[in-house]
Amino acid sequence: MGWNPRRRFGPRALGALAAAGIVLAATACSNPQATDDGGGESEGPFTIGVSNGFIGSEWREQMLSVLEDSFAEYKSDGVVDELVVESADVDVNGQIQQIRNLIRSDVDAIIVNPNSPTALDQVFAEAADQGIEIVAIDQAVESEHVTNVVIDQAEWASISAEWLAGEVGDGGRVIAVNGIDGHPANEARWSGAQKVFDEAGVEVVANDFAEWDQSKGQTVTRDLLASNPNVDGVFVQDGMALGAMQALQAEGLEDEVAITGEARVGYMKEWNKLRESDEDFSSIGVPNPPSVSVSALHVVVRMLQGGEFANGAIEDGNTIYLPIPETVTDENFDERFAEVEDKPDAYAVDHSISAEKADSYFK
Repeated sequence: MGWNPRRRFGPRALGALAAAGIVLAATACSNPQATDDGGGESEGPFTIGVSNGFIGSEWREQMLSVLEDSFAEYKSDGVVDELVVESADVDVNGQIQQIRNLIRSDVDAIIVNPNSPTALDQVFAEAADQGIEIVAIDQAVESEHVTNVVIDQAEWASISAEWLAGEVGDGGRVIAVNGIDGHPANEARWSGAQKVFDEAGVEVVANDFAEWDQSKGQTVTRDLLASNPNVDGVFVQDGMALGAMQALQAEGLEDEVAITGEARVGYMKEWNKLRESDEDFSSIGVPNPPSVSVSALHVVVRMLQGGEFANGAIEDGNTIYLPIPETVTDENFDERFAEVEDKPDAYAVDHSISAEKADSYFK
């Protein structure tokens, strides 16, 4: 019997499927209680759907896993009942089908990590017509039917770009290893980084895409270095920085070419080794928290309970910008590394807003 992507799972089945890498679902965090006072929208428990259109990264696995944990806490309070997850590598048309599956599954809300800023607009309208609340995470969309709960990806990238510009100086030459061409988060990030480089007089001599994959990050960096041997720096997004560093090390360039890092345990372990062998080695890691999914869950539960956004909570028409966690730097490295060094190499330094912080977004 084949897997039914619209099937709803209890906690035991979810654990087995998550371990198999097929789906991560049903369990996770908070404190509002379910109500049964005839308040219409405020009645629970609520069924939450998730549409994840890209599974080729450990970051996405962590994003779903922490959501699972947080959902369980809401479920124990009777606020929610089921988490219905659509998670697969799909194109835009595949993600449209994911969302239609969730609509047919009678969900009350959908948390979506979108593959496009605009191409899902029609299916978002279909969901909204059914009274379904929609929250986009990780990357913002333009639809008026969606509330974005995201970090500012352009700002995120600009932090690393400013550090790299300072390392290579005016006239410095860098290569760039980016994520997925056309993906909304990638486009926002690269836009932010390019602006920094242009203003700092840094020349980007080559740019390629490695799909947020460490192995591809290593291969793309190696190839870019071969084609552009005289560079001063490497701008690389998270999910690929360890691979890019390994490419530098293979050429013996780790002490000569500056590289933006990542706030993930594998990279931080290598950063620690390099610090121990060379006190002048420097890097940076800007956290991109997978627990944006948990932050979104806090927000969407309050939306379902009839909450109205407070003045100033929404920016750019439909977006709640979450705070970007503290950057990992040479100055705070020892403290930050000690917090996560026992985690798996793929673990990303994480953060979510609290339930109380989510309350502050509402009247």
